[in-house]
Amino acid sequence: MADDYTDRMQQTLLNGQGLPEMMVELGFSDAVVTQISLADIHGNTQKSLLKIEAYLTSLMTVRKKLIEVATYPIILLTFLVLIMLGLKNYLLPQLEEGNLATSLIANFPMIFLGTLALLAMAALGLYIYSLRQSRIALASRLSRMPLLGPYVKLYLTAYYAREWGNLIGQGVDMAQIVQLMQGQKSLLFQEIGKDMESGLMSGRDFRQKVLDYPFFLRELSLMIEYGQVKSKLGKELEIYAEEAWETFFSKLTRATQLVQPLVFIGVALVIVMIYAAMLLPIYDNMGGYL
Repeated sequence: MADDYTDRMQQTLLNGQGLPEMMVELGFSDAVVTQISLADIHGNTQKSLLKIEAYLTSLMTVRKKLIEVATYPIILLTFLVLIMLGLKNYLLPQLEEGNLATSLIANFPMIFLGTLALLAMAALGLYIYSLRQSRIALASRLSRMPLLGPYVKLYLTAYYAREWGNLIGQGVDMAQIVQLMQGQKSLLFQEIGKDMESGLMSGRDFRQKVLDYPFFLRELSLMIEYGQVKSKLGKELEIYAEEAWETFFSKLTRATQLVQPLVFIGVALVIVMIYAAMLLPIYDNMGGYL
């Protein structure tokens, strides 16, 4: 695997292409490729690579934690479905009277599998719908969602604050920045660049234009104003971006820790239904004899 990557990197360089094209060839995301492409422009390639490494390391940590948290509940749910199938075929036929619990047990496998199928179809439908939307419209809708919205805002705010801070810190003016944005691989980067260019040409300044995007935190506009007043906009944006990244990964880690307890609560409710299905008919029969 390592030799394959090395060969592909060498071939990219032999073709006269640069580091961004190499990252595309290796399968890195548009977000990473865009950061490297901008680093070629503002000159802080080493610094950008270190930040990308920290970002990917944090992302891998969260992803690993999520897999660890989700693995055991998924196995537990699988065994639970199998138990339900067994109860449906062997226990329920022996019960003379049915109740709500027995009805739920009888239909639980179909309900569970049907729910998974509906979720899969909904996810596919949303993905197809997203492909037909502009990136700005899609990011705006995602940022307004009750649970997902805060994470989208934090991520995009941290990402763009860092890239703008790097470019401004190297003396690149906003007219050049919006032009550079339109030439990047990320579609959202391109659309924001075009939209900001039209806004700047109509007389609006950078801070005011940022307020038009609901997927950025309101604090970003305040930090831009603060940096412009101090004449240290690039530095202030970089500092703010680092704090936003820390907040983003901290919240993401806490969110992953909620997954397992919620699944366990659902499993516990199903187990209670099983006991109710088995014991309620017995208690009813005992009441009849008393």
